[in-house]
Amino acid sequence: MNAAPESMDDIRKLLDAQPGPSDTARDAARERESTLTKPPGALGRLEEISAWLASWQDRHPPSVNNPHVVVFAGNHGVAARGVSAYPAEVTKQMVANFEAGGAAVNQLSRSAGADFKIYALDLDTPTEDFTQNPAMDEGAFITAFRTGWDAVNADCDLLAIGEMGIANTTSAAAVSHALFGGVAEDWTGPGTGVTGDALSLKAKVVAEAATYHRDTARDAIDILRRLGGREMAAMAGATLSARYKNCPVLLDGYVSGAAAAVLEVRLPGSLDHTLAAHVSAEPGHRRLLDAIGKTALLDLNMRLGEASGAALAINIVKAAAACHKGMASFADAGVSGKSE
Repeated sequence: MNAAPESMDDIRKLLDAQPGPSDTARDAARERESTLTKPPGALGRLEEISAWLASWQDRHPPSVNNPHVVVFAGNHGVAARGVSAYPAEVTKQMVANFEAGGAAVNQLSRSAGADFKIYALDLDTPTEDFTQNPAMDEGAFITAFRTGWDAVNADCDLLAIGEMGIANTTSAAAVSHALFGGVAEDWTGPGTGVTGDALSLKAKVVAEAATYHRDTARDAIDILRRLGGREMAAMAGATLSARYKNCPVLLDGYVSGAAAAVLEVRLPGSLDHTLAAHVSAEPGHRRLLDAIGKTALLDLNMRLGEASGAALAINIVKAAAACHKGMASFADAGVSGKSE
């Protein structure tokens, strides 16, 4: 089964049937790695990345020739509660900036040689205030999820996923709190720059939302429908779609991590084809990565969102693939191996 889902139950079935990694490609990568002109393990995580890339691309040697960066934008009804330092209209304004090529992610995508696309998701119709109602009904959720599913091209060999949406760190905090427990303050951070009383209000809203939906959410997928945004549903859709298309994924920051985490909670192992590109300065992100068992590639104190960290990390994955494919073996270079 790999058709775009038409219901939430279809999403659950797709998760249950999702393909695993290629053991053949992974083993070939490990075998070649052991012959290259370096001490075993000397390239650290780059060696792990090349094996990971091969196993999820289902080919050896792995390569990154057609990376894509996709950003999904959505507006949140909870923004009306005053949880963000910026007004909701900034989402639409930033989409125009993306389209004009003026955002940070445009420059980072270009430097990585990656195709860039922005998807605006019904920005004139924010989701519901999730402290009062589910953020989306099933129809709206599936429409957004399918947008993400369809955004993954069959020729993409590495996908970087990100978002834009005023108040979406509030949504990410609420989803994370509902998934992993703790107290709201564990998951709530400054986002676009709220502090003091505004930050306390944000944590209060997160707590209210998680409490309101705790007893009615069917599972992690339903938590995303109730507490997420359209852009978060789309990122979850793109992450799952990429698995079916042999396309490894770089997750960006807190919001994309929370969106993807629902897949992992619903079925452990669902994020094995993903890497955490970076750890955000948003404090809940580090806690979230611990919860889903991910170690970020980069820690640069970034908190911009918009796939900026994921686009930057494309270069690391490219470097891993280039070393793996291009280095000479001990035999080819005439270099003596390790003494017995």
